[in-house]
Amino acid sequence: MNRSDSERIASVLENIGYKKASKIDEADLIVTNMCSVRQSAVDRVYGLIQKFGRLRTTNYKLRTILTGCILKKDRRKFTEYFDYILNIKELSNWEKYLVPNRRDRSKMEQKNYLRITPKYSSFPAAYVPISTGCNNFCAYCVVPYTRGPLIHRPAEDIIKEVKELIKKGYREIWLLGQNVNSYGIQRETDAKQNAKQTQNINFSKLLRMVNDIPGDFWIRFTSSHPKDFSDELIKTMAECKKVTPYLNLPVQSGNDKILRKMNRNYTVQKYKNLVKKIRKKIPDIALSTDIIVGFPGEIKKQFENTAKLLREIKFDMAYIAQYSLRPGTTAIKMKDNVPQKEKKKREQILTEILKKTALEKNKKYIGKTVKILPVGWEKGFLFGKSFHYKTIKAKGLKTMLGQFIKVKIIDATPWGLLGKQIV
Repeated sequence: MNRSDSERIASVLENIGYKKASKIDEADLIVTNMCSVRQSAVDRVYGLIQKFGRLRTTNYKLRTILTGCILKKDRRKFTEYFDYILNIKELSNWEKYLVPNRRDRSKMEQKNYLRITPKYSSFPAAYVPISTGCNNFCAYCVVPYTRGPLIHRPAEDIIKEVKELIKKGYREIWLLGQNVNSYGIQRETDAKQNAKQTQNINFSKLLRMVNDIPGDFWIRFTSSHPKDFSDELIKTMAECKKVTPYLNLPVQSGNDKILRKMNRNYTVQKYKNLVKKIRKKIPDIALSTDIIVGFPGEIKKQFENTAKLLREIKFDMAYIAQYSLRPGTTAIKMKDNVPQKEKKKREQILTEILKKTALEKNKKYIGKTVKILPVGWEKGFLFGKSFHYKTIKAKGLKTMLGQFIKVKIIDATPWGLLGKQIV
C-alpha cells in the first residue's frame, strides 16, 4: 500500500509541474511516505531528518512533506522537522500547499485519492488498492487510527484500472487492502456509505471479475484476515486459474490467550482447520504468515505454543516481528514486560524453525520446471518470482525481463531457488 500511495503521490506532483530529481541533493521537494505499523519504521524517519538538515545548508529552496500513516503523537513530534505534514487521503488537494498562488487549479482537486491515476513504477507488477482503512482494531495495529474505517473502492473502478494495466503489458496484478477479504462486508455504521460502491460484490466475486479479464497475467492479493476467510473464497482461489497458489495468512500467535488479547477473533484450532481446508482444495498452495513475538504478557509457554504451530503447519515463509509499542492502540495500555533481549531470542528461535521447514518445502522444486516472471537482471542472472511466489535467481537473458519464462530449478535455499532458463 505504501508503494501504491507513492505512485499516486508521484502522479500528483508531476501534474502540478514537478519532475523526478535524479539525486536527492538535487531535489527542491522531498516527500517522506511514512508507515507507523512498527517503531523501526518511525525511527528511520528520524534518520532522514538529519539528512534533510544537511541538504538545507546548500539548498535554501528545499521543502519537505511527511505523509502516509502518521499517529497523532508522531505528528506532533515531526511538525518542527517538516515543512508540511499532509494527509494522504487529501492528496488531490496538495496543490494548494505546493503552488499556493496558482489561479488555474487542476481538475484533480477534490478528487478521491484512490481515483488518481498512479505513475506506475514497478513494471511488470502493478499494485491496485481495493480498499483503504480497517474495522478490525487488532490491539497492536495503528491502521484504524491512521487510515480510518474501511472504505471499499468501487468494483467498476478496480476492473477498469486492471483492464488498462493488462493492455499496457502488466503481468502481475496485486489487489491490496488491509483486509482484502472484508471487501464488500458491511457494518451497520458504514453500510450506507459503502452500499453504492460495492453493489453486493464481495472479495470472491471481485476475484472472479478480475480473473475473467482477457490476457496472460497473474493475480495476487494481500492481506487476509483468517476470521473472514470463507469457503467461497477458497473455492474461488481453487477455480480461478490466474489467481496464484500463494497466500499470506497472518496467524500472529500460536496461543489462544494471546490471540484474545490481540483481538484477533479466532482460535489456534480454527486457524489450523482453515489451513487444512485451504490445503485440501489447493494442495500445492504456498503459505506464508505473520507472527509477533513478545506481545505484552507473552510468557515462555505461550511463545512455545507459537513455535509448535510453526513446526506443525510448515509455512513456506513467515514474516516475524518483535512487538513494539504503538501509541493510541489498545496494547499500549498493557505492560510491555517482555525484555528486548528475550524478544530477539524468540525471533531467532522461530527463524531457525522457519529455515528448516522452508528449505524442506523448497527442495521439492529441485528438478522441476517452473514459470517465473523476471523483474531484475544482474551479471547474467534474472531475478523474479514463480507462480507460487518463490524467489528465483536464474541464469538467463536480460531481454526476458517482464515476460513469463520457464526455468529448471537446480538448487534450493530456505529463502529461494536457483535455476536456469529453458530456451
